[in-house]
Amino acid sequence: MSQIIQQVSADLKDAMRAKDKERTGALRMLRAAFIEAQKSGRGEVTDDDAVQILRRLYKQREDAAQTYDAGGRPELAEGERAEMVIIEGYLPKLADEATTLTWVKAAIAETGAADPKQIGRVMGAVMKAHKGEVDGKLARSLIAAELGG
Repeated sequence: MSQIIQQVSADLKDAMRAKDKERTGALRMLRAAFIEAQKSGRGEVTDDDAVQILRRLYKQREDAAQTYDAGGRPELAEGERAEMVIIEGYLPKLADEATTLTWVKAAIAETGAADPKQIGRVMGAVMKAHKGEVDGKLARSLIAAELGG
């Protein structure tokens, strides 16, 4: 079993003992997502799988918070942001902008890209070399800036 899943389970028990309803609810949602992934035929969920699931759930919460804000429901948006903070606690830290820019420049040199039409090729090289370490949106914007797109 993945270390992340074990940590979520242990934290869930602690949150239940502390009667922390918001944290308990968020951790149950995480555990349910891990169990669903396990039952979907993937077999054992690895740490890489768990990180992928956490990133997907984080993105869903982010989108929901923006939708609630746009719809004039700030109290619901705040609940989504609280869950985002909990999820963020289990995600590995992503590289900062300076590090990402270094990787982007290396990928541009490696691929020989010089045209904004080649953003996809550079993006693929960055994501392959630094999977799980780089924020895709940040990398894409830096690549576009470097290639003049």
